[in-house]
Amino acid sequence: MGSVRGLAWLAALALLPGLAAAAQAERGQGVEDLLGRRPPEWTVSHWRNGPPVQLAELRGKVVLVRWWTAPHCPYCRATAPALNDFHRRYRERGLAVLGFYHHKSQARLDPEQVNAWAEQLGFEFPVAIDGGWRTLRRWWLDRVESGWTSVTFLLDREGVVRHVHPGGQYVEGDRDYAALRARIEELLAEPQAALGVRTPRSAARTP
Repeated sequence: MGSVRGLAWLAALALLPGLAAAAQAERGQGVEDLLGRRPPEWTVSHWRNGPPVQLAELRGKVVLVRWWTAPHCPYCRATAPALNDFHRRYRERGLAVLGFYHHKSQARLDPEQVNAWAEQLGFEFPVAIDGGWRTLRRWWLDRVESGWTSVTFLLDREGVVRHVHPGGQYVEGDRDYAALRARIEELLAEPQAALGVRTPRSAARTP
């Protein structure tokens, strides 16, 4: 009987690395590796709330990019007020908030429907469609093991990734919201003369 229990115990131990790896992937394995890098130019279309813009054109601004979907994403609905608040509060200080829609429905992608969903969520900042998840894959899914697609990237004025929220929601009053807002204010406060001067840890790396 003891030997049977011993074998069961050893089998349980053997499963622990796999369980730990799964838990780490759920949290967003490898997020730290994205920090300090300049992501590639995005490939998006069907802009609303403003003309089309390329990432390279936003150099000199702090850039927040959030991927969202609708109509069945509770995290996107919950986070919409925070995004609108960041846009209103910080745009005059140099923050550019962008929302990239990624289509999850089995129905055909309809840009007009996306416009309607963006209006329902109250998005006041530029929104575009990430067709085929091309930019989402290049920035996130091909680089990090994660079950989330509602990711947020925060880039400094040089276009370097300085903060990543790996998915889900952030709502005023919670820890994730506080961390993101603090990071936004920190990057906006960076002296222009200091741009380009970084420690080896945070120096920009190519993807």
